[in-house]
Amino acid sequence: MDFNDYPDTDMMMLQLARQISRDLRDALGRRERAVFAVPGGTTPGPLFDLLAATELEWDRVDILPGDERWVAPDHPRSNAGQIRARLLRDNAAAARLIPLWRALPAPSDAMAEVNAALDAILPIDVALLGMGADMHTASMFPGADTLALALADDAPAALAITAPGAQEPRVTLTARVFNDAYTVHLLITGDDKRAALERARKLSPMEAPVAAILGQATVHWAP
Repeated sequence: MDFNDYPDTDMMMLQLARQISRDLRDALGRRERAVFAVPGGTTPGPLFDLLAATELEWDRVDILPGDERWVAPDHPRSNAGQIRARLLRDNAAAARLIPLWRALPAPSDAMAEVNAALDAILPIDVALLGMGADMHTASMFPGADTLALALADDAPAALAITAPGAQEPRVTLTARVFNDAYTVHLLITGDDKRAALERARKLSPMEAPVAAILGQATVHWAP
């Protein structure tokens, strides 16, 4: 694990935007289309603003949510909706969003279709992940019903998962997909997240799912 700390979040977002832009350009030099996996939530918002303004061949970039709540794209808790509103605009409006949600009653009903779509675009070139204070990443939560499978080396690319305390069932990309990515960045802020990261380094992935990807990740932290 590589660890980068920054004096403040503004500097971190600026430096990380530059790094991800370089990573995507490198990916586009290797193959026709690049796959950029991103989280939902509010933390990466300023980073998305910077990336959206970046000059890049966005029409050759596929944007893939790292996980998704099982809600329609116009729902306020939809990761795809948040990504579309914050990242897929300005220059980055030309990118193609690859949704994980389908108009079906439950995530399990859609996994065959979702995994077939993912198999056509994987591997991920650049993965951006976040982490909760409970040491979850994507929707791989401690105590989730299918966590052991999500962490397995032979897991499908995407998996239906239900987490204790989560408001909705979810779909998540699995640990092996992130570990197969060419580049992995983990973005965290605050002293509580840094303390959680240090705890995770001493625990098993079943206890701290983020531990499953730390060997591949460059961590970016600011107070």
